[in-house]
Amino acid sequence: MSYRTFLAPQIIVLLIPTRNIKIMGTTNHITTKWKGGMAFESNNPSGHTVNIDVAPEDGGEGSGFRPKALMLSGLAGCSGLDVAMLIKKMKLQVADFKIETIANLTDEHPKYYDQVAIEYHFYGPDLNEEKLQRAVDLSVEKYCGVMEMFRRFATLEIKTVFHEA
Repeated sequence: MSYRTFLAPQIIVLLIPTRNIKIMGTTNHITTKWKGGMAFESNNPSGHTVNIDVAPEDGGEGSGFRPKALMLSGLAGCSGLDVAMLIKKMKLQVADFKIETIANLTDEHPKYYDQVAIEYHFYGPDLNEEKLQRAVDLSVEKYCGVMEMFRRFATLEIKTVFHEA
């Protein structure tokens, strides 16, 4: 395998040919494009796009999701999809369902989430609490890959709340 190195003042770029690299398992290819200022647009394997930006006080326009908060949306979305699939599979009656995700950022750079609380809220008149808890547990412990990724760098606290209405 041959490598090419280009030298510029203060910059070293190493180009590695990818045609000889074998990637195992499933991969995702995301392209994120700078839109000017502090804004970016990122695509998704599904073909959708998401806007990413920072708050005006951080030099942006606030026109998109913040990157770290987007990670929390990915976590809740991944687990929520698992739970919704299990609700359907178990034929459970749920009027509404939401996930609250609250995370603590470290003080030092690079700042990252070191503690994350995930609260599953189920609403309905006849909730089967045992089966709903089983659905949450399966997502948290077995199915949600994003949960597993977060587990590598953060302490997770899981809570399930049932709202009988």
